[in-house]
Amino acid sequence: MAAQRTRAIRGATLNVASRRFDLPQIEADGDWLDAREGVDGAAAPVRTTVTVEHPRTIITRNTSPDVPFDRSINAYRGCEHGCIYCFARPSHAFHDLSPGLDFETRLFAKPDAAELLRAELRKPGYSCAPIAMGTNTDPYQPIERDWRITRALLEVLAACAHPVVITTKSDRVVRDIDLLGEMAAQQQAAVAISITSLDPRIAMTVEPRAPTPARRLAAVRRLTQAGVPTYVNMAPVIPAVTDHEVEDIVAAAAAAGALGVSYIPVRLPWEVAPLFRAWLDEHFPDRAGKVMATIQSLRGGRDNDPGFFTRMRGQGVWAELLRTRFRIARAKHGFSDERRRLNLDCSRFRPPAGAQGELF
Repeated sequence: MAAQRTRAIRGATLNVASRRFDLPQIEADGDWLDAREGVDGAAAPVRTTVTVEHPRTIITRNTSPDVPFDRSINAYRGCEHGCIYCFARPSHAFHDLSPGLDFETRLFAKPDAAELLRAELRKPGYSCAPIAMGTNTDPYQPIERDWRITRALLEVLAACAHPVVITTKSDRVVRDIDLLGEMAAQQQAAVAISITSLDPRIAMTVEPRAPTPARRLAAVRRLTQAGVPTYVNMAPVIPAVTDHEVEDIVAAAAAAGALGVSYIPVRLPWEVAPLFRAWLDEHFPDRAGKVMATIQSLRGGRDNDPGFFTRMRGQGVWAELLRTRFRIARAKHGFSDERRRLNLDCSRFRPPAGAQGELF
């Protein structure tokens, strides 16, 4: 079925595969409660507490061979978006908190993050490489509106000409479009926006406090118009729940101006698996068995496959079918088969001035 595209600027409409998507006008700091209006009314208030955390360092290193970065920053622990599939949920156990409701409501903020980043970037021998943000919890979850830690981190990176890659499922990222646009002009910024479903009601069930799909698509358009390389990631793909939307999401990403689109099949590590099963039983009891059977078929007979490379793509017949569908959809809409290489520029990096240098 041929996709119809309508390209416009703000407050636009996307017509993809005969489905209508109204792209709302995005202000500099859209609120997630406002984002739910017109879908199911205002969401029920959630009581959230934030604890200040004072870590010694802010850059986390990794040597995983199947991720395209070796360092990342997470300004927060826990995430208000409440995505049932979030692989970061088990990390809350380090604080003797549950990976369920505690992960969504008992959050940790790192207000010293920007100063810690300055200290680490000025260390002798620091070698510049892109820093990833949003690898564990979302840097633009609702509390960023007040804490502005992500904004402060970007200000440090921009001043140092240090490249950054941001992953988020929030349109709040457009609030920092001034910084991201300037950095992108120097090949030092890129953004990936996660869109799991185009159906607002499915999205509300899977990601109860994340902005609507229409707002995320509008953010893709705003960012690309500002010159920021922006990608769409269908992460995760949930069998028998969202996988029927593969072709529509690729088409919507193309219509919004995304430079590329990628995907990751749902992962269920540790405590995430029983939480996900309970969620299925409540929201999709008619297909819960089918969903889990398909997940296990692409995870080698288990709920989760932690193996490098296979964890990101899966294995078996279902995984191969998903790869084929994405390959065909990408080609149809002019995307390369894989995400276009970012080629961010590290050559202009300059360390922050030291304490004494800042006096002169």
